[in-house]
Amino acid sequence: MPRPVIGLALGGGGARGWAHIGVLRALAKANIKPDILCGTSVGALVGAIHLAGKLDVIEDWARDLTKLRIVGYLDFHVSGGGMIGGNRLAAVMRRHLGETAIESLPVRFTCVATDLVTGHEVWLSRGDLVDALRATICLPGVFSPVGMDGRWLVDGALVNPLPVSVCRAMGAQIVIAVNLHADVVGRTKLADQSIPRAAGFDLLQEFPEVANKAEHGLGAWLKGIFGRAGGAPSLFGVMVQSLNIMQDRITRSRLAGEPPDVSISPRLGHIGLLEFDRAAEGIAEGAAATERALGEIGEAIAVYSGHPA
Repeated sequence: MPRPVIGLALGGGGARGWAHIGVLRALAKANIKPDILCGTSVGALVGAIHLAGKLDVIEDWARDLTKLRIVGYLDFHVSGGGMIGGNRLAAVMRRHLGETAIESLPVRFTCVATDLVTGHEVWLSRGDLVDALRATICLPGVFSPVGMDGRWLVDGALVNPLPVSVCRAMGAQIVIAVNLHADVVGRTKLADQSIPRAAGFDLLQEFPEVANKAEHGLGAWLKGIFGRAGGAPSLFGVMVQSLNIMQDRITRSRLAGEPPDVSISPRLGHIGLLEFDRAAEGIAEGAAATERALGEIGEAIAVYSGHPA
């Protein structure tokens, strides 16, 4: 009997998404090639770049990120539906992906976004790849919504953080899901603090020159959003951690009704949602988690292929 159709679902989770790079490397090393790839948020970003043949590029870029470089990619503004325009990040994607169409990728690919008006889950499987990726990573309140086909789209993690259901709908017989939220509860704060580390770092503490100038205009706005008072979380930290909790709970609910055949669960609770400068740790754990799951993946393929496990 032929090999079953394999679907790979890559979940959202901010900076923890660098683990997807390690997952894809380990699967390729084991000669496990998905026929369908579906992603939400950072899962869609890494998955699409992999299919476009640019995984080496994004890995090198991720490993070189520092806190200062992260801030350099953020075009802060005070209007437009989000604190960050996202144009600088889009320019980086456009430079490497060009005018790539989703339907031209070598493997069937779909990414998930959310219609900001209706709340509907939107599956993007055709059209400009960069535009689709901008929509699926559009964390509400942080990035400005993306206008597409008469709709305003934001991060797909609001409705489907781990798109197992999308893989099934596209015809996958076996679904391998990478859950970035399996190791989060109780480990998302520093050992000596009560403040969640969702935002990764305190902008004003890391860059005192910003704090010194934060008296008026954009500087004052940044201080109000990112600054902490009396040991309490910043407004930005509260917002990001709230989205993190929401993603975790929605993921659990969706997986209860739509379980994958195999789960890959990297241990990433020690990495904050926006600690994008910790790519090396995430990539290594993604590879390690995949190695732990290879036996189960092999058994699932054998069963669906009609061979004894």
